[in-house]
Formats: sequence, C-alpha cells, structure tokens
Amino acid sequence: MTADQEHARPSGAGTPPGTAPPRVCVLHTVAALPAVFDPLLREEAPGVRPYHMVDESLLADTIAHGPLPRTTARLASHIRHAEAAGARAVLVTCSSIGPAAEQVRPLVSIPIFRVDAPMAAEAVRTGPRVGVLATLDSTLEPTAALIRRQAAESGAEITLTASTCEGAYQARIQGRPEEHDALIAAEARRLAAETDVLVLAQASMAAAVGTLPPGALGVPVLTSPRTGTAQLAALGAVTPQEAGA
Repeated sequence: MTADQEHARPSGAGTPPGTAPPRVCVLHTVAALPAVFDPLLREEAPGVRPYHMVDESLLADTIAHGPLPRTTARLASHIRHAEAAGARAVLVTCSSIGPAAEQVRPLVSIPIFRVDAPMAAEAVRTGPRVGVLATLDSTLEPTAALIRRQAAESGAEITLTASTCEGAYQARIQGRPEEHDALIAAEARRLAAETDVLVLAQASMAAAVGTLPPGALGVPVLTSPRTGTAQLAALGAVTPQEAGA
C-alpha cells in the first residue's frame, strides 16, 4: 500500500441507500478546470455531491517563488473550511501543490486526494522507462518525485526522464495556443522515442498531444484528471457501472 492509498482511504465508504450523497470539495488553481472536471465527476464518481473551490494565487505564488510555508498555510485554510462545510474529502487537482496537500493531511480528519497519484502508480506499472513532460518546473518536479516515490514503495526499478517544454507555458498565457500545442507535440515525440510510457504532468497538455495522429507516439500517454477523479468513487454509494445500468 502506498502512502497516497493509505491517506486516501475514505471513512464511511458505501453510503447506505436513502442517505444524502457525500459532499466533496474539488480544489483547483486554474479557473478553467471546474468545467473540465464536471463531466468526469458525473462519469467516474456519480455517487458524490461535488463543489468546486478555485484559488489561482496558490499556483501563481508557487510558480513565482517555489514552495512557500504561506502557500501551504493558505491551502490548509481552504481544506479546513471544506471540512467545516461538511466535505467528506478534498481532491486537489494541481500537481504543483501536491506536496503541500500531503503536508496538510495530518491537520484534518478527512482524506485529501492528489489528482496525480493514480497516474504515477500506473506509470510505474507500465515502465520501466518513464518519461515526464511538463511546461512548468513547478509541476515537473513534484510529479517526478511522486513517481519515484511510488516506484520505491512498490519495489519497482524505473528509469525516469523528465523534460520541461520550453516556451510552451509562455505561449499559452500570451494567447498563442497553436504554438503551445506545437511545442508540446514536438517534445512529446522526442521523449516518447526514449521511453515506454509518457506522463503529461499538466492536464492542459492533453489537447496538444491529441492533435497528433493516432499511435504517433507509439507509447501509452497518461494524464491525471480521469483517474484522479475516480478516487472519489468509493465515497459514494453509486459506482459508474451502477449509474449506467
């Protein structure tokens, strides 16, 4: 059992029929992400009652200054408020503040899920040559560290190659999405040629790789939103299979 699996074990899974669905908080650092996660929540965790919380300053400060105690303190405050509001769990959708989310776990009595934990575990299972691609160092380093930790805890031997796609983040924030996608696609091709599995450390990168022809990379490409959301399913009484019956 990994550290993430241990901390993520829900209390009270399997809500009895007739009771209210458990409330969960989905915490973002990018304003556009609630729209991305809403359909995933309906599909992967239909038995929970989610609400979104967005604080873009958490990511902005992490990009500008690296991990800061004050950033972790603000995150802890948000999660304490979620707990006070009746949330049974919090899903943190930003990999850059994943380590901060882990530091907050001992301060609350509800599970805190890292969105990238299932992706990291799958990368370790798929390896041994794992490539990690990001547009920001602030995301690359926490994701790579999580994969290495997952490998150590499972006893797997992997070779990890990490790469920051230079210029892609600047192109996106400056309104040049075609350049953003082209830079990511080119670096993904290069990295895929050297690895057995490619991990996209940011959810926003998936669309760029999706512009490539099917099978162009020749290796599995892993992203975090869907598998990260699926961690919430055990909190609800209804599984995705039951919801579709």
